[in-house]
Amino acid sequence: MKRLNSYYSFCFVLVVCGVLQFTPLNAQDIERQRPEEWKQLVLGGRFMDRFEAIPPIGELTSDTWGADAVRPRYTANGIEDPQWSYWGGNIRKGDDGKYHLIVCRWPENSEKGHMQWPKSEVVHAVAENPQGPFQVRGETIGQGHNPEFFRLKDGRYVIYVINAYYIADGLNGPWTKGEFTFDPRDRKIHDGLSNVSFAQRKDGSYLAVCRGGGIWMSETGLSPYYQVTNKSVYPAFDGRYEDPVIWRTHIQYHMIVNDWYGRIAYYLRSPNGIDWKVEPGEAYMPGIAKYEDGTVEDWYKYERIKMLQDEYGRAYQANFAVIDSSKWGDLGNDHHSSKNIGIPLTKGKLLTILDVEEITEDTPLIRVKIEAEPGFDPHTDIDLESLRFGAAEEVNFGRGSKLVKTEQQGKDLVLFFDGKGNGLTDENFAAKLLGKNKDGSLLFGYARLPWLMYDAPILSARKPVVSHKNGKTIVLIEVGNYGLVSSKETKIQVEGQINGEVVNFEASVSALAPFEKNIIELKYSEILDKNAIFTIKAKQQEVRLFEE
Repeated sequence: MKRLNSYYSFCFVLVVCGVLQFTPLNAQDIERQRPEEWKQLVLGGRFMDRFEAIPPIGELTSDTWGADAVRPRYTANGIEDPQWSYWGGNIRKGDDGKYHLIVCRWPENSEKGHMQWPKSEVVHAVAENPQGPFQVRGETIGQGHNPEFFRLKDGRYVIYVINAYYIADGLNGPWTKGEFTFDPRDRKIHDGLSNVSFAQRKDGSYLAVCRGGGIWMSETGLSPYYQVTNKSVYPAFDGRYEDPVIWRTHIQYHMIVNDWYGRIAYYLRSPNGIDWKVEPGEAYMPGIAKYEDGTVEDWYKYERIKMLQDEYGRAYQANFAVIDSSKWGDLGNDHHSSKNIGIPLTKGKLLTILDVEEITEDTPLIRVKIEAEPGFDPHTDIDLESLRFGAAEEVNFGRGSKLVKTEQQGKDLVLFFDGKGNGLTDENFAAKLLGKNKDGSLLFGYARLPWLMYDAPILSARKPVVSHKNGKTIVLIEVGNYGLVSSKETKIQVEGQINGEVVNFEASVSALAPFEKNIIELKYSEILDKNAIFTIKAKQQEVRLFEE
Protein backbone atom coordinates (compact mmCIF):
# COMPACT_ATOMS: atom_id res chain seq x y z
CA MET A 1 0.00 0.00 0.00
CA LYS A 2 1.28 3.43 -0.95
CA ARG A 3 2.47 5.81 1.74
CA LEU A 4 1.15 9.35 1.87
CA ASN A 5 2.25 11.48 -1.03
CA SER A 6 5.78 12.12 -2.17
CA TYR A 7 5.91 15.76 -1.18
CA TYR A 8 6.30 14.55 2.42
CA SER A 9 10.08 14.36 2.52
CA PHE A 10 12.09 11.46 3.94
CA CYS A 11 14.39 13.64 5.97
CA PHE A 12 14.26 15.94 8.91
CA VAL A 13 16.64 18.84 9.42
CA LEU A 14 17.85 19.60 12.92
CA VAL A 15 17.97 23.37 12.54
CA VAL A 16 15.79 25.51 14.76
CA CYS A 17 14.00 27.97 12.49
CA GLY A 18 12.33 31.21 13.50
CA VAL A 19 9.01 32.70 12.54
CA LEU A 20 8.51 36.16 11.11
CA GLN A 21 8.05 38.73 13.86
CA PHE A 22 5.73 41.61 13.17
CA THR A 23 5.98 45.15 14.40
CA PRO A 24 2.83 46.27 16.22
CA LEU A 25 0.75 48.63 14.12
CA ASN A 26 -1.34 51.55 15.23
CA ALA A 27 -4.11 50.82 12.75
CA GLN A 28 -6.44 48.02 13.79
CA ASP A 29 -7.12 46.57 10.37
CA ILE A 30 -6.60 46.90 6.63
CA GLU A 31 -8.26 45.56 3.50
CA ARG A 32 -6.38 42.51 2.27
CA GLN A 33 -5.85 42.17 -1.47
CA ARG A 34 -7.34 38.85 -2.62
CA PRO A 35 -5.58 36.69 -5.23
CA GLU A 36 -7.12 36.99 -8.68
CA GLU A 37 -7.80 33.25 -8.84
CA TRP A 38 -10.23 33.51 -5.93
CA LYS A 39 -12.67 35.21 -8.29
CA GLN A 40 -13.00 31.89 -10.14
CA LEU A 41 -14.08 29.85 -7.10
CA VAL A 42 -17.48 28.20 -7.36
CA LEU A 43 -19.99 27.69 -4.56
CA GLY A 44 -18.30 25.48 -1.98
CA GLY A 45 -14.81 26.35 -3.20
CA ARG A 46 -14.13 28.34 -0.05
CA PHE A 47 -14.93 27.42 3.53
CA MET A 48 -17.05 30.55 4.02
CA ASP A 49 -19.65 29.11 1.65
CA ARG A 50 -20.54 26.56 4.33
CA PHE A 51 -22.09 29.18 6.66
CA GLU A 52 -25.87 28.87 6.53
CA ALA A 53 -28.65 31.31 7.32
CA ILE A 54 -29.42 31.26 11.05
CA PRO A 55 -32.95 30.28 12.09
CA PRO A 56 -34.61 32.99 14.22
CA ILE A 57 -34.02 32.37 17.93
CA GLY A 58 -36.34 34.04 20.38
CA GLU A 59 -37.53 37.56 19.62
CA LEU A 60 -35.99 40.18 17.35
CA THR A 61 -35.31 43.29 19.43
CA SER A 62 -33.60 46.67 19.32
CA ASP A 63 -33.85 47.07 23.09
CA THR A 64 -30.29 46.03 23.79
CA TRP A 65 -26.73 47.32 23.61
CA GLY A 66 -24.84 47.62 20.36
CA ALA A 67 -24.11 49.77 17.34
CA ASP A 68 -26.85 50.25 14.76
CA ALA A 69 -25.19 47.59 12.59
CA VAL A 70 -26.11 44.85 15.10
CA ARG A 71 -29.60 46.04 16.04
CA PRO A 72 -32.25 44.80 15.87
CA ARG A 73 -30.97 41.30 16.60
CA TYR A 74 -31.83 37.96 18.12
CA THR A 75 -30.25 38.28 21.55
CA ALA A 76 -31.05 34.62 22.30
CA ASN A 77 -28.38 33.47 19.83
CA GLY A 78 -25.49 32.17 21.93
CA ILE A 79 -25.03 33.92 25.25
CA GLU A 80 -25.73 37.56 25.98
CA ASP A 81 -26.26 39.56 29.17
CA PRO A 82 -26.12 43.36 29.53
CA GLN A 83 -24.27 42.91 32.82
CA TRP A 84 -21.43 40.90 31.31
CA SER A 85 -19.08 40.95 28.32
CA TYR A 86 -18.54 37.40 27.03
CA TRP A 87 -15.61 36.12 24.96
CA GLY A 88 -14.36 32.89 23.44
CA GLY A 89 -15.71 29.50 24.38
CA ASN A 90 -16.67 26.26 22.66
CA ILE A 91 -19.64 23.90 22.78
CA ARG A 92 -19.92 20.15 23.28
CA LYS A 93 -23.02 18.03 23.39
CA GLY A 94 -23.16 16.36 26.79
CA ASP A 95 -24.17 12.88 27.82
CA ASP A 96 -27.42 14.49 29.03
CA GLY A 97 -28.33 15.51 25.46
CA LYS A 98 -27.91 19.20 26.28
CA TYR A 99 -25.37 21.61 24.85
CA HIS A 100 -22.62 22.84 27.14
CA LEU A 101 -20.66 26.04 26.56
CA ILE A 102 -17.52 26.91 28.47
CA VAL A 103 -16.98 30.66 28.05
CA CYS A 104 -15.22 33.54 29.79
CA ARG A 105 -16.63 36.90 30.85
CA TRP A 106 -15.99 40.11 32.79
CA PRO A 107 -18.36 42.82 34.10
CA GLU A 108 -19.50 45.13 31.32
CA ASN A 109 -19.16 48.13 33.65
CA SER A 110 -15.47 47.47 34.27
CA GLU A 111 -13.44 50.67 34.29
CA LYS A 112 -11.21 49.35 31.49
CA GLY A 113 -14.08 48.12 29.35
CA HIS A 114 -13.00 45.36 26.96
CA MET A 115 -9.43 45.74 28.23
CA GLN A 116 -10.60 44.11 31.45
CA TRP A 117 -10.21 40.75 29.68
CA PRO A 118 -6.99 39.73 31.55
CA LYS A 119 -9.15 39.43 34.68
CA SER A 120 -11.92 37.41 33.03
CA GLU A 121 -13.55 34.43 34.72
CA VAL A 122 -14.63 31.11 33.23
CA VAL A 123 -18.22 29.89 33.52
CA HIS A 124 -20.30 26.93 32.37
CA ALA A 125 -23.51 27.63 30.42
CA VAL A 126 -26.16 25.19 29.18
CA ALA A 127 -28.85 25.24 26.46
CA GLU A 128 -31.35 22.85 24.93
CA ASN A 129 -30.50 24.14 21.43
CA PRO A 130 -26.92 24.40 20.07
CA GLN A 131 -27.56 28.02 19.08
CA GLY A 132 -28.88 29.01 22.48
CA PRO A 133 -29.97 30.78 24.52
CA PHE A 134 -27.29 29.63 26.96
CA GLN A 135 -27.74 30.19 30.68
CA VAL A 136 -24.86 30.17 33.16
CA ARG A 137 -25.07 27.23 35.53
CA GLY A 138 -23.37 26.88 38.92
CA GLU A 139 -20.46 28.77 40.36
CA THR A 140 -17.58 30.41 38.53
CA ILE A 141 -15.07 27.74 37.48
CA GLY A 142 -12.12 30.06 38.03
CA GLN A 143 -10.07 32.85 36.53
CA GLY A 144 -8.88 32.52 32.95
CA HIS A 145 -9.15 33.65 29.34
CA ASN A 146 -9.50 32.06 25.87
CA PRO A 147 -11.07 28.84 27.19
CA GLU A 148 -11.38 25.68 25.09
CA PHE A 149 -12.57 22.45 26.64
CA PHE A 150 -12.20 18.85 25.56
CA ARG A 151 -12.68 15.35 26.90
CA LEU A 152 -9.90 12.92 27.73
CA LYS A 153 -9.95 9.25 26.78
CA ASP A 154 -10.74 8.39 30.42
CA GLY A 155 -13.88 10.58 30.31
CA ARG A 156 -12.64 13.56 32.33
CA TYR A 157 -13.09 17.10 31.04
CA VAL A 158 -10.26 19.59 30.65
CA ILE A 159 -10.62 23.35 30.16
CA TYR A 160 -7.60 25.09 28.68
CA VAL A 161 -7.07 28.75 29.60
CA ILE A 162 -3.99 30.91 29.14
CA ASN A 163 -1.21 29.51 31.36
CA ALA A 164 -3.42 26.93 33.09
CA TYR A 165 -6.16 24.31 32.88
CA TYR A 166 -9.13 23.12 34.95
CA ILE A 167 -10.06 19.43 35.20
CA ALA A 168 -13.13 17.62 36.49
CA ASP A 169 -14.76 14.20 36.32
CA GLY A 170 -17.96 15.78 34.98
CA LEU A 171 -19.14 19.05 33.50
CA ASN A 172 -20.67 20.13 36.80
CA GLY A 173 -17.32 19.96 38.57
CA PRO A 174 -15.77 20.29 41.04
CA TRP A 175 -12.92 21.74 38.99
CA THR A 176 -9.27 21.49 40.00
CA LYS A 177 -6.72 23.91 38.60
CA GLY A 178 -3.45 22.71 37.09
CA GLU A 179 -0.80 23.72 34.59
CA PHE A 180 0.11 22.11 31.27
CA THR A 181 3.70 21.25 30.46
CA PHE A 182 4.71 22.49 27.01
CA ASP A 183 8.12 21.12 26.01
CA PRO A 184 9.41 23.03 22.95
CA ARG A 185 12.09 20.38 22.37
CA ASP A 186 14.75 22.99 21.56
CA ARG A 187 12.47 24.76 19.12
CA LYS A 188 11.23 28.29 19.45
CA ILE A 189 7.76 28.55 20.95
CA HIS A 190 6.00 30.31 18.12
CA ASP A 191 4.41 33.53 19.33
CA GLY A 192 3.51 32.23 22.77
CA LEU A 193 0.86 29.87 24.08
CA SER A 194 -2.08 32.24 24.51
CA ASN A 195 -4.34 30.79 21.78
CA VAL A 196 -4.01 27.00 21.90
CA SER A 197 -6.53 24.69 20.19
CA PHE A 198 -6.75 20.91 20.62
CA ALA A 199 -7.86 17.89 18.57
CA GLN A 200 -8.08 14.32 19.81
CA ARG A 201 -6.38 11.77 17.60
CA LYS A 202 -8.05 8.43 16.99
CA ASP A 203 -5.94 6.63 19.62
CA GLY A 204 -6.96 9.13 22.32
CA SER A 205 -3.73 11.14 22.19
CA TYR A 206 -3.93 14.85 21.46
CA LEU A 207 -2.61 17.24 18.89
CA ALA A 208 -2.49 20.99 19.55
CA VAL A 209 -1.68 24.13 17.58
CA CYS A 210 -0.43 27.28 19.27
CA ARG A 211 -0.97 30.88 18.23
CA GLY A 212 2.17 30.97 16.09
CA GLY A 213 1.36 27.78 14.14
CA GLY A 214 3.56 25.28 15.95
CA ILE A 215 2.18 21.71 16.26
CA TRP A 216 2.39 19.89 19.59
CA MET A 217 1.61 16.28 20.62
CA SER A 218 0.50 14.82 23.98
CA GLU A 219 0.07 11.13 24.73
CA THR A 220 -3.02 11.66 26.91
CA GLY A 221 -4.08 15.29 26.44
CA LEU A 222 -2.97 16.07 29.98
CA SER A 223 0.57 14.68 29.81
CA PRO A 224 3.36 16.95 28.47
CA TYR A 225 2.87 18.50 25.02
CA TYR A 226 5.93 18.15 22.78
CA GLN A 227 6.52 20.58 19.93
CA VAL A 228 7.09 18.52 16.80
CA THR A 229 7.39 21.22 14.13
CA ASN A 230 9.88 24.03 14.20
CA LYS A 231 8.21 26.46 11.84
CA SER A 232 4.71 27.78 11.44
CA VAL A 233 2.23 25.71 9.43
CA TYR A 234 0.19 28.83 8.60
CA PRO A 235 -0.03 30.40 5.14
CA ALA A 236 3.40 31.70 4.16
CA PHE A 237 2.70 35.38 3.77
CA ASP A 238 2.60 38.50 5.91
CA GLY A 239 -0.44 37.73 8.05
CA ARG A 240 -1.01 38.73 11.68
CA TYR A 241 -2.28 35.35 12.79
CA GLU A 242 -4.17 34.33 15.91
CA ASP A 243 -7.19 32.31 17.04
CA PRO A 244 -6.38 28.97 15.39
CA VAL A 245 -8.99 26.26 15.72
CA ILE A 246 -8.14 22.67 14.89
CA TRP A 247 -10.48 19.69 14.60
CA ARG A 248 -10.37 16.12 13.24
CA THR A 249 -12.96 14.25 11.22
CA HIS A 250 -12.91 10.59 10.22
CA ILE A 251 -11.24 11.75 6.98
CA GLN A 252 -8.64 14.38 7.88
CA TYR A 253 -7.60 17.25 10.12
CA HIS A 254 -8.91 20.78 9.60
CA MET A 255 -7.69 24.17 10.76
CA ILE A 256 -8.82 27.77 10.49
CA VAL A 257 -6.59 30.66 11.52
CA ASN A 258 -7.54 34.32 11.61
CA ASP A 259 -5.56 37.25 10.19
CA TRP A 260 -6.87 39.78 12.69
CA TYR A 261 -5.21 42.67 10.87
CA GLY A 262 -6.83 41.82 7.55
CA ARG A 263 -10.07 40.66 9.24
CA ILE A 264 -10.22 37.47 7.16
CA ALA A 265 -9.35 33.90 8.02
CA TYR A 266 -7.81 30.95 6.16
CA TYR A 267 -8.72 27.27 5.96
CA LEU A 268 -6.19 24.41 5.92
CA ARG A 269 -6.42 20.60 5.69
CA SER A 270 -4.00 17.85 6.73
CA PRO A 271 -3.82 14.03 6.68
CA ASN A 272 -1.84 13.83 9.92
CA GLY A 273 -1.86 17.20 11.68
CA ILE A 274 1.72 17.91 10.60
CA ASP A 275 1.62 18.57 6.86
CA TRP A 276 -0.96 21.20 5.89
CA LYS A 277 -2.44 22.46 2.63
CA VAL A 278 -3.90 25.97 2.47
CA GLU A 279 -7.23 26.17 0.66
CA PRO A 280 -8.16 29.19 -1.49
CA GLY A 281 -10.79 31.70 -0.44
CA GLU A 282 -11.82 33.20 2.85
CA ALA A 283 -12.70 30.87 5.72
CA TYR A 284 -14.76 33.65 7.29
CA MET A 285 -14.92 37.43 7.46
CA PRO A 286 -17.32 40.05 8.84
CA GLY A 287 -20.84 39.83 7.45
CA ILE A 288 -21.59 36.12 7.91
CA ALA A 289 -24.27 36.47 10.62
CA LYS A 290 -27.39 36.37 8.42
CA TYR A 291 -30.80 35.00 9.42
CA GLU A 292 -33.44 33.14 7.44
CA ASP A 293 -35.82 36.12 7.69
CA GLY A 294 -33.22 38.48 6.18
CA THR A 295 -31.95 40.00 9.44
CA VAL A 296 -28.22 40.77 9.31
CA GLU A 297 -25.98 41.36 12.32
CA ASP A 298 -22.93 43.18 11.01
CA TRP A 299 -20.49 42.56 13.85
CA TYR A 300 -17.25 44.53 13.70
CA LYS A 301 -15.03 41.55 14.52
CA TYR A 302 -15.43 37.77 14.63
CA GLU A 303 -12.78 36.01 16.70
CA ARG A 304 -12.09 32.82 18.68
CA ILE A 305 -13.89 30.53 16.23
CA LYS A 306 -14.71 27.07 17.63
CA MET A 307 -16.48 24.08 16.08
CA LEU A 308 -19.38 21.95 17.29
CA GLN A 309 -18.87 18.44 15.88
CA ASP A 310 -20.96 15.33 15.28
CA GLU A 311 -20.01 11.69 15.88
CA TYR A 312 -17.86 11.66 12.71
CA GLY A 313 -16.08 14.86 13.74
CA ARG A 314 -17.88 16.90 11.09
CA ALA A 315 -18.39 20.54 12.05
CA TYR A 316 -22.06 21.58 11.94
CA GLN A 317 -21.90 24.86 13.84
CA ALA A 318 -19.26 27.55 14.29
CA ASN A 319 -19.23 29.69 17.41
CA PHE A 320 -17.57 33.08 17.55
CA ALA A 321 -16.73 35.80 20.03
CA VAL A 322 -18.15 38.94 18.42
CA ILE A 323 -17.94 42.63 19.26
CA ASP A 324 -19.85 45.57 17.79
CA SER A 325 -16.92 48.03 17.88
CA SER A 326 -13.16 48.04 18.12
CA LYS A 327 -11.95 46.47 21.35
CA TRP A 328 -10.48 49.79 22.46
CA GLY A 329 -13.80 51.49 21.67
CA ASP A 330 -15.71 49.24 24.09
CA LEU A 331 -15.64 51.11 27.40
CA GLY A 332 -17.27 50.38 30.72
CA ASN A 333 -20.91 51.41 31.15
CA ASP A 334 -21.28 52.29 27.47
CA HIS A 335 -23.48 51.00 24.66
CA HIS A 336 -20.90 48.50 23.36
CA SER A 337 -20.06 44.97 24.46
CA SER A 338 -19.26 41.44 23.24
CA LYS A 339 -20.93 38.04 23.24
CA ASN A 340 -20.74 34.53 21.82
CA ILE A 341 -22.90 33.55 18.83
CA GLY A 342 -23.50 30.35 16.85
CA ILE A 343 -23.85 30.02 13.08
CA PRO A 344 -24.91 26.70 11.48
CA LEU A 345 -22.61 25.09 8.92
CA THR A 346 -23.34 22.84 5.97
CA LYS A 347 -22.14 19.40 6.98
CA GLY A 348 -20.06 17.33 4.58
CA LYS A 349 -21.61 14.14 3.17
CA LEU A 350 -20.35 10.65 4.00
CA LEU A 351 -18.38 9.38 1.00
CA THR A 352 -16.45 6.21 0.18
CA ILE A 353 -14.34 5.61 -2.93
CA LEU A 354 -15.15 2.04 -3.97
CA ASP A 355 -12.09 1.57 -6.20
CA VAL A 356 -9.01 0.22 -4.42
CA GLU A 357 -6.51 0.87 -7.20
CA GLU A 358 -4.84 4.25 -7.34
CA ILE A 359 -6.74 6.85 -9.36
CA THR A 360 -4.62 8.53 -12.02
CA GLU A 361 -5.28 10.80 -14.98
CA ASP A 362 -5.80 7.62 -17.05
CA THR A 363 -8.44 6.09 -14.77
CA PRO A 364 -11.54 5.57 -16.95
CA LEU A 365 -14.21 5.46 -14.23
CA ILE A 366 -14.39 6.40 -10.53
CA ARG A 367 -17.04 4.91 -8.24
CA VAL A 368 -18.05 6.87 -5.13
CA LYS A 369 -20.73 5.85 -2.62
CA ILE A 370 -22.67 8.68 -0.98
CA GLU A 371 -24.57 7.61 2.13
CA ALA A 372 -28.11 8.43 3.10
CA GLU A 373 -28.54 10.19 6.45
CA PRO A 374 -31.46 11.60 8.45
CA GLY A 375 -32.72 14.55 6.43
CA PHE A 376 -30.78 13.59 3.30
CA ASP A 377 -31.91 11.17 0.59
CA PRO A 378 -29.26 10.88 -2.14
CA HIS A 379 -31.85 9.40 -4.55
CA THR A 380 -34.06 12.50 -4.54
CA ASP A 381 -32.17 15.45 -3.08
CA ILE A 382 -29.11 15.86 -5.33
CA ASP A 383 -28.79 18.04 -8.41
CA LEU A 384 -26.80 15.37 -10.22
CA GLU A 385 -25.78 17.62 -13.12
CA SER A 386 -23.95 19.93 -10.71
CA LEU A 387 -21.60 17.30 -9.28
CA ARG A 388 -17.84 17.36 -9.75
CA PHE A 389 -15.34 14.99 -8.13
CA GLY A 390 -11.56 14.87 -7.79
CA ALA A 391 -8.76 16.99 -6.37
CA ALA A 392 -9.92 20.04 -4.42
CA GLU A 393 -7.66 22.14 -6.63
CA GLU A 394 -9.93 21.22 -9.55
CA VAL A 395 -13.45 21.03 -8.14
CA ASN A 396 -13.10 24.27 -6.15
CA PHE A 397 -12.93 26.03 -9.51
CA GLY A 398 -15.75 24.12 -11.21
CA ARG A 399 -13.51 21.54 -12.85
CA GLY A 400 -12.91 17.88 -12.01
CA SER A 401 -14.56 14.64 -13.12
CA LYS A 402 -18.17 14.71 -14.35
CA LEU A 403 -20.94 12.30 -13.38
CA VAL A 404 -21.87 9.74 -16.04
CA LYS A 405 -24.37 7.50 -14.21
CA THR A 406 -25.70 6.40 -10.82
CA GLU A 407 -26.63 3.10 -9.22
CA GLN A 408 -28.87 2.49 -6.23
CA GLN A 409 -27.33 0.60 -3.29
CA GLY A 410 -30.09 0.31 -0.74
CA LYS A 411 -30.67 3.75 0.77
CA ASP A 412 -27.26 4.86 -0.51
CA LEU A 413 -26.28 5.92 -4.01
CA VAL A 414 -23.20 4.99 -6.06
CA LEU A 415 -21.95 7.81 -8.29
CA PHE A 416 -19.95 6.91 -11.40
CA PHE A 417 -17.58 9.66 -12.58
CA ASP A 418 -15.65 9.85 -15.81
CA GLY A 419 -12.03 9.73 -14.63
CA LYS A 420 -10.98 12.44 -17.04
CA GLY A 421 -9.89 15.64 -15.31
CA ASN A 422 -9.97 14.24 -11.77
CA GLY A 423 -6.67 16.04 -11.00
CA LEU A 424 -5.62 13.63 -8.23
CA THR A 425 -1.84 13.45 -7.79
CA ASP A 426 0.65 12.57 -5.08
CA GLU A 427 -0.10 15.98 -3.58
CA ASN A 428 -3.61 14.87 -2.57
CA PHE A 429 -4.62 12.86 0.50
CA ALA A 430 -8.40 13.26 0.07
CA ALA A 431 -10.75 13.71 -2.87
CA LYS A 432 -13.58 16.25 -2.84
CA LEU A 433 -17.15 16.07 -4.08
CA LEU A 434 -18.77 19.41 -4.83
CA GLY A 435 -22.18 20.35 -6.15
CA LYS A 436 -25.68 21.39 -5.13
CA ASN A 437 -28.90 19.95 -3.84
CA LYS A 438 -32.05 20.41 -5.89
CA ASP A 439 -33.03 23.37 -3.73
CA GLY A 440 -29.78 25.13 -4.73
CA SER A 441 -28.04 24.63 -1.39
CA LEU A 442 -24.42 23.52 -1.13
CA LEU A 443 -23.50 19.84 -1.23
CA PHE A 444 -19.93 18.73 -0.54
CA GLY A 445 -17.90 15.96 1.03
CA TYR A 446 -14.41 14.48 1.27
CA ALA A 447 -13.29 10.89 0.76
CA ARG A 448 -10.11 9.14 1.77
CA LEU A 449 -7.97 7.63 -0.95
CA PRO A 450 -8.04 3.83 -0.32
CA TRP A 451 -4.54 3.17 -1.62
CA LEU A 452 -2.86 5.48 0.92
CA MET A 453 -1.59 4.61 4.40
CA TYR A 454 -2.69 7.43 6.68
CA ASP A 455 -1.21 6.10 9.91
CA ALA A 456 2.57 6.27 9.88
CA PRO A 457 5.35 6.86 12.39
CA ILE A 458 6.33 10.50 12.81
CA LEU A 459 9.99 10.59 13.82
CA SER A 460 11.20 13.89 15.18
CA ALA A 461 14.59 14.77 16.63
CA ARG A 462 15.72 17.24 19.24
CA LYS A 463 18.67 19.54 18.66
CA PRO A 464 21.92 17.51 18.82
CA VAL A 465 23.97 17.89 21.98
CA VAL A 466 27.68 18.14 21.22
CA SER A 467 30.32 17.47 23.91
CA HIS A 468 34.03 16.76 23.98
CA LYS A 469 35.92 14.08 25.87
CA ASN A 470 39.55 12.94 25.61
CA GLY A 471 40.08 14.89 22.41
CA LYS A 472 37.02 13.38 20.75
CA THR A 473 33.56 14.65 19.92
CA ILE A 474 30.36 12.99 21.16
CA VAL A 475 27.05 13.87 19.53
CA LEU A 476 23.80 12.83 21.24
CA ILE A 477 20.54 13.03 19.27
CA GLU A 478 17.20 12.21 20.84
CA VAL A 479 14.62 10.90 18.36
CA GLY A 480 10.97 10.39 19.33
CA ASN A 481 8.05 8.80 17.53
CA TYR A 482 4.95 11.00 17.60
CA GLY A 483 2.93 9.00 15.09
CA LEU A 484 -0.03 6.71 15.71
CA VAL A 485 1.84 3.46 14.98
CA SER A 486 5.21 1.97 15.90
CA SER A 487 8.22 2.58 13.70
CA LYS A 488 10.70 0.01 12.47
CA GLU A 489 14.44 0.10 13.05
CA THR A 490 15.70 2.70 10.62
CA LYS A 491 19.17 3.19 9.18
CA ILE A 492 20.02 6.87 8.99
CA GLN A 493 22.80 9.05 7.69
CA VAL A 494 23.80 12.07 9.73
CA GLU A 495 25.62 14.94 8.08
CA GLY A 496 27.35 17.61 10.14
CA GLN A 497 28.45 20.97 8.73
CA ILE A 498 31.26 22.45 10.76
CA ASN A 499 32.93 25.64 9.55
CA GLY A 500 32.34 24.63 5.94
CA GLU A 501 33.58 21.09 6.49
CA VAL A 502 31.15 18.18 6.02
CA VAL A 503 31.37 15.20 8.36
CA ASN A 504 29.22 12.07 7.80
CA PHE A 505 28.00 9.55 10.36
CA GLU A 506 25.89 6.42 10.07
CA ALA A 507 23.60 5.16 12.81
CA SER A 508 20.33 3.37 13.52
CA VAL A 509 17.14 4.50 15.18
CA SER A 510 15.62 1.55 17.02
CA ALA A 511 11.98 0.58 16.58
CA LEU A 512 9.87 3.02 18.60
CA ALA A 513 6.32 2.77 19.90
CA PRO A 514 4.24 5.97 19.81
CA PHE A 515 5.75 8.56 22.20
CA GLU A 516 8.78 6.35 22.78
CA LYS A 517 12.24 7.92 22.46
CA ASN A 518 15.71 6.74 21.48
CA ILE A 519 19.07 8.49 22.00
CA ILE A 520 21.60 8.06 19.22
CA GLU A 521 25.25 8.42 20.23
CA LEU A 522 27.76 9.39 17.53
CA LYS A 523 31.52 9.67 18.07
CA TYR A 524 34.13 11.52 16.05
CA SER A 525 37.88 11.31 16.48
CA GLU A 526 38.42 15.09 16.41
CA ILE A 527 37.08 18.13 18.21
CA LEU A 528 34.05 19.62 16.42
CA ASP A 529 32.38 22.98 16.95
CA LYS A 530 29.45 22.76 19.40
CA ASN A 531 27.46 25.02 17.07
CA ALA A 532 27.59 22.55 14.20
CA ILE A 533 24.46 22.15 12.04
CA PHE A 534 23.26 18.58 11.52
CA THR A 535 20.95 16.98 8.99
CA ILE A 536 19.49 13.47 9.23
CA LYS A 537 18.36 11.44 6.24
CA ALA A 538 16.73 8.03 6.23
CA LYS A 539 18.51 5.31 4.30
CA GLN A 540 15.43 3.10 4.54
CA GLN A 541 12.06 4.49 3.61
CA GLU A 542 9.80 2.02 5.39
CA VAL A 543 9.36 4.75 7.98
CA ARG A 544 8.42 8.22 6.77
CA LEU A 545 10.49 11.00 8.23
CA PHE A 546 9.26 14.52 7.76
CA GLU A 547 11.25 17.70 7.38
CA GLU A 548 12.00 19.44 10.65
